[in-house]
Amino acid sequence: MSCCLNPDCQNPHNPDGAKFCHSCGMPLVQLQGHYRIIRLLSAQGGFGRTYIAEDTHKLNECCVVKQLAPKNRDPWVLEKSIQLFEQEARRLQLLGEHTQIPTMFAYFEQEQHLYLVQQYIEGQTLVDELKEYGTFSSQEIREFLFDFLGILQFVHQHGVIHRDIKPDNIIRRHSDHKLVLIDFGIAKQLSATIMSQTGTTVGSFGYVPIEQMEGGKVYPASDLYSLGATCFHLLTSIHPWQLWKTQGYGWVAHWREHVQEPLDNALGKVLNRLLQENYQQRYQSVEEVLEDLSIESQRGPVLSPARFFWTQSHSGAFTDSFTKRHKLKKTLLIGGSILLVGFGGYGVWQLKTHFLNTDFITFNKLKYDLAAIRKLQPVAMSIAISPDGKTLVSGDDQEIKIWNLSPWKLKQSFAGHAKWVLSLAISPDGKTLASGGQDWIQIWNLSTGKVKNTLINRHNDEVIALAISPDGQMLVSGSRDKTINIWDLKTGELKHILTGHMDQIFSLAISPDGQTLASGSRDRTIKLWNLHTGELKTTLVGHTATINSLVISPDEQTLVSGSKDTTIKLWNLNTGKLKSTLLGHTRKVNSLAISPDGQIVASGSQDRSVKIWKLSTGKLKLTLDEHDDEVIYVAITPDGQTLVSGSYDGTIKMFLLLD
Repeated sequence: MSCCLNPDCQNPHNPDGAKFCHSCGMPLVQLQGHYRIIRLLSAQGGFGRTYIAEDTHKLNECCVVKQLAPKNRDPWVLEKSIQLFEQEARRLQLLGEHTQIPTMFAYFEQEQHLYLVQQYIEGQTLVDELKEYGTFSSQEIREFLFDFLGILQFVHQHGVIHRDIKPDNIIRRHSDHKLVLIDFGIAKQLSATIMSQTGTTVGSFGYVPIEQMEGGKVYPASDLYSLGATCFHLLTSIHPWQLWKTQGYGWVAHWREHVQEPLDNALGKVLNRLLQENYQQRYQSVEEVLEDLSIESQRGPVLSPARFFWTQSHSGAFTDSFTKRHKLKKTLLIGGSILLVGFGGYGVWQLKTHFLNTDFITFNKLKYDLAAIRKLQPVAMSIAISPDGKTLVSGDDQEIKIWNLSPWKLKQSFAGHAKWVLSLAISPDGKTLASGGQDWIQIWNLSTGKVKNTLINRHNDEVIALAISPDGQMLVSGSRDKTINIWDLKTGELKHILTGHMDQIFSLAISPDGQTLASGSRDRTIKLWNLHTGELKTTLVGHTATINSLVISPDEQTLVSGSKDTTIKLWNLNTGKLKSTLLGHTRKVNSLAISPDGQIVASGSQDRSVKIWKLSTGKLKLTLDEHDDEVIYVAITPDGQTLVSGSYDGTIKMFLLLD
């Protein structure tokens, strides 16, 4: 796809190969001869547009191009724009030296428009994070402030006021999970100066302080007000604009009334001062905020209640040391034995496991680590069950653990990744394990735990999904880099690189006959490929968000997809037609599993439930609400007797399928 640079074009997107815009007729050109514009990202009112581009001089590396094209063609405005453009661009170029601010690659004038090119940040905005994971706790707001204030301090020290701090302009970078402040926007810098005569407001309503609204004047305290409004939004999920519309700035005097979760009083005092209507009564610098936060931290923050923590006893069993409400009528953990409880034809065996390789995890340490996992890596834990149904493999932070399923016992653990293990797959003969992570793909001898091969430097980002062909000959890997690699499992030779998805690959499935590969992406599509040739067969469209999980029925007739859009869809694998949509989950579907006889499908969701569906009818048979946090994976043993689910509540639970 290519994109028109005419700021007035109503439909700027054009097919590849087009020479002129099909909408306005303008020539489709590459900026500076090597920035190929591929997509309109956003418009900036009367001051230009923002685009995604590929730099053909850097192997088509993605970048952000900001176009400054004032609709006001007054000669003074144009002359002042050019003068200030270079001045502000140089200043923003200095800011790009900070690792948590996008780097500026270039700035130039072309065809009477001004452009700047910046680094493209792959990540998730805090608005998206809020929608996906819910409101922040007091402790998470503290962690956010300590991280973000360091960026803001650097910005203010260089004489720049951001003017538009809000959750949309803060990204959590996928590569290292650090916060990145985006959208300084020279447009904001220029319009603030050029249009100040007309009282133009620069910023987003709800986050903008009164001095910025009334006269366009800004101070470091103005950014700090916006930061306070951002914290309020993250704590409550209420957009400040909703309150401002009815109360004006009066809402800041009563903001605590909207906070539902227990609020750390010390943190509340900090937020209260950030949100003062009069800028002179706010903190005047980042240093003042950090000083108050540090003082209160030394006194000991009042944390919101943790979800759990435990210690490991000498016998190897886990003892819960935090009182929790369980929906089950009886405690199910009794040594290594299984206690069956009547549950509508299902029995439950609950096992508690560690996220980290420690014998004792303190309250604060565990809460911090779990918050980081939940917020930063939704697929941080992974499991696979061996074909004989006797072994479960789990992956976590740098480590792979091999468990005996019955009786439950840790057989061995081994490290081979430098970071989180995000995906696992076991060969049909049960002898080989493949693991993918934030670093590389490892091939293991499952019985000995020794590395057989390391597949490195092929993907450019995290490997989120793995699948092994039914004949055990091929390994397929899907990555955040938007590509799918097909490998010879025995030799490690790369056979095919499949491109076509426009965003990260989150799920893979191979048909039982080994002919068809299905891939699900953040681009909201499912693609079906010929596994042996790498040829794209068809693209399935219907989901409105990321496809997190895919499974194929044993009879090869049905493809089942689970999505962030909360739905499960059943597709005819041969025709690609949608058969039905299963509704029932209230939040994203993370994982799917299908029984060996193809009768039932299990789904695990962020809504904390596991649901069991009848595949032939699509009807819901049972809902299991036994987890206290997001369910991140489900699996069914090869004998079809046991359903395994894992959650961010720190438990692996086993449901004996008795009906």
